[in-house]
Amino acid sequence: MTVRAAAPARTALTVAAEALAAVVVAALVVAVGLTAFSVVQWPAFNSSNVTRAVTTVGQVIAMGILAVAVVLARRDARPLLWKPLSWIGLSGFVTVTLGMPLAATKLYLFGVSVDQEFRTEYLTRLTDSPALQDMTYADLPPYYPAGWFWVGGRLADTLGLAGWEAYKPWAIGSLAIAAVIGLVLWSALVRRDLAILAALGVTALILAYASPEAYGAVIAVLIPPMLVLAWGGLHRPGASRGAGWGAVVATGLFLGISATVYTLYLGFTAFAVTIMALTSAVLRYRATRSARAVLDPALRLVAIAALSGLLALTVWAPYLSAALTGRTAESGTALHYLPATGAELPLPMTQFTLLGALCLVGSVWILVRLKDSRRAQALGIGVVSVYLWSLLSMLATVAGTTLLGFRLEPVLLALLGAAGVFGVVDGARVLYLVTSESTRVRTASVAVAVVGAVAFAQDIPHVLQNEITVAYTDTDGNGDRADRRPPGVASYYGEVDAALQAARPGPRTDTVVLTSDTSFLAFLPYFGFQGLTSHYANPLAEFAARADAIESWSELTTPDELVAALDAAPWRAPDAFLFRRGADGYTLRLAEDVYPNDPNVRRYTVTFPESLFDGPRFDVQEIGPFVLVVRASGDAP
Repeated sequence: MTVRAAAPARTALTVAAEALAAVVVAALVVAVGLTAFSVVQWPAFNSSNVTRAVTTVGQVIAMGILAVAVVLARRDARPLLWKPLSWIGLSGFVTVTLGMPLAATKLYLFGVSVDQEFRTEYLTRLTDSPALQDMTYADLPPYYPAGWFWVGGRLADTLGLAGWEAYKPWAIGSLAIAAVIGLVLWSALVRRDLAILAALGVTALILAYASPEAYGAVIAVLIPPMLVLAWGGLHRPGASRGAGWGAVVATGLFLGISATVYTLYLGFTAFAVTIMALTSAVLRYRATRSARAVLDPALRLVAIAALSGLLALTVWAPYLSAALTGRTAESGTALHYLPATGAELPLPMTQFTLLGALCLVGSVWILVRLKDSRRAQALGIGVVSVYLWSLLSMLATVAGTTLLGFRLEPVLLALLGAAGVFGVVDGARVLYLVTSESTRVRTASVAVAVVGAVAFAQDIPHVLQNEITVAYTDTDGNGDRADRRPPGVASYYGEVDAALQAARPGPRTDTVVLTSDTSFLAFLPYFGFQGLTSHYANPLAEFAARADAIESWSELTTPDELVAALDAAPWRAPDAFLFRRGADGYTLRLAEDVYPNDPNVRRYTVTFPESLFDGPRFDVQEIGPFVLVVRASGDAP
C-alpha cells in the first residue's frame, strides 16, 4: 500500500487543528490520571507488586479503548467518535504505563541520579526564570537546547511547582502529547485503523527504551511518521511541480523544533532527510537523464534547511553570539563517550524475543515492499541512516570523538517497530486470502496480535525496573525517600538553603556555590561554580581551567591568599562553598574526562585545609555531613 495522496479536506490547517485538539485531550487525560493516582497512598514499586498489577489493568483498559477506536475507524464511523477515543486511549496508555509505577514517588525515572541530575537542574533553572541561561554557570547562555525545559519550566512556574517536582508530570505529559501528535501524523499518511496501530507500536517501544530521557523521547516518537512525510515531500515522481511543499514545510518545522529540543536527533534526522534528497535526485536522474531533474529535491532540501535553521536560532542564537563574539568556546567533551554498545551495530532483529520478532518482521516487510510502498522506502532509508550514522560514529573514534551512535538505538527500534506493525497487518491479510478468507484465520491472527501487544506492554515496567527503583531510592527535594527508608544527605539541603538565605538574603540566583554535591543545584536555583562533569558543561565555561583553579585554591595557606585568588578569577567567583568534612580538612570530589577509557570519567578529591577559612572573612557552619562556608557579607564582591 502506498501513502495516499492528500485530499483537499486534509490540508495542513486541518491537520494542525486536529493535532491541537489531540494535545488538549492528551493533556486532560494526563492531568486527570496523575491526579487520580496521587490521591491513593500506594506502596513503593520496588517493594510491592500492587502498582505493577494496577499498571497492567490500566494498560489493558487503554488498549481496549484503542481497539474500539480501530473497529470504529474500519467501519468508517464518524471521526468525531473514533478520533477522540484513539487520543484518549493512546495518552491513557502513556499515563498509566509511566505514571502508575511512579505513583508513590515525586521523582521521575532515574530520580536525580547521573544524567537525570543535570536535566532536573536545567528545569529548575528555567522554572526560576524564563531567561535563556545555562543550567549551572552564571552569566552564560545555555549550550544544551532549552526548548523542552523552557516549556516545562514555564508550566511549573504557572502551577506554582518547584522545578524538580514538575519534572515527572511534565515528562509524562509531554510524552503523551508527542504520542498523540504522532497518531495525528500517521492518520494523515496511512489508513486510519493502521495509523492507530502504528502509533501504539511506536509509542510502546519509545516508552520501553527511550522514556528515561523524556526530552529526547518526545522527538524520537515522531521520527518514523516524519520520515514518511519527508519522503513524500522530497520524492513525488509524476506529481505536479508544486505538489509536496506542505510536507517540505512540515519537515522543516520538525527539524527546527528538534534543534530546540535534542541536538542528536536533529543531526540524525537531517542526515536521513539529506540521504532522502540524494536518493530522490539519483532516481530522478535515472528516469530522465537530465541534470535539471536534481534541482527540485535540492531546492526542497535547501528550503527545509532554511526553515529549520530559523527556528533553531530561537534557542541557539544566544550561545552562537557569545561563542562568536566573546570568549572562545572549548571543543567540549559531550561526544566523549563510547560504551560497549557503541562499538557494535545494533541488530535487534536477531534477538529471540518478542521485540526481536517484531523487528524481524519489520525488516522483511521493508525489503519485500521496497519497490511499491513509499512507507517502506522512507522507513528503509531511516534504518539505513541509523546504521550509517553508527558506522560514522565508530570511525570518528579515530579522531578522538564519537557521534553517540548508540543513542540512536531507540530510533532504530521505532522505525523497525512501525515497519513491523505494517508487516504484521500485511502478513495477516495475505494469510487470510491464502486460506480462502477463513474467519478462523482472521480471528486467530487478531488474537495473536492482541496477546503479543499485551505481553509487550506489561513488560515495559520490567524493562524500566532499575530506572523506577532509583526514583524510589533517591531523596527528593522535600528530603524524603518514596520507599520510606531513611533519606540520603539531600535531606539536609533544606537546612543548607536556610543558612544560605540567612547569610545572603535575596534571590538565590545572586549566589554562586562551589560544591561537588551538585544535586543541591538540581533542587534549588543557585548557580554553581563547577558542573557535574565536563560532558554536561557549557564549552564557554572552561571546565578544565576551573578545575585547575579549584585545585590551586586548595594549595593556598591563608584566608587572605584565598580571597585574593577568588577576586582574581576570570569567572564569577564562588560566594559560598558546600564541602564534605574529610580527615584532613574540607573536601570536594571533582571529575575529569578520561575518554577513550570506559568509564569516561575519573573522580578525584581535592582537600581544602580548615585554616583557609579562619577569621572574619568567612562564616563556617556544619550542617549534617556538610560544611557550609560563606564569604562574609562585607567581604564578598
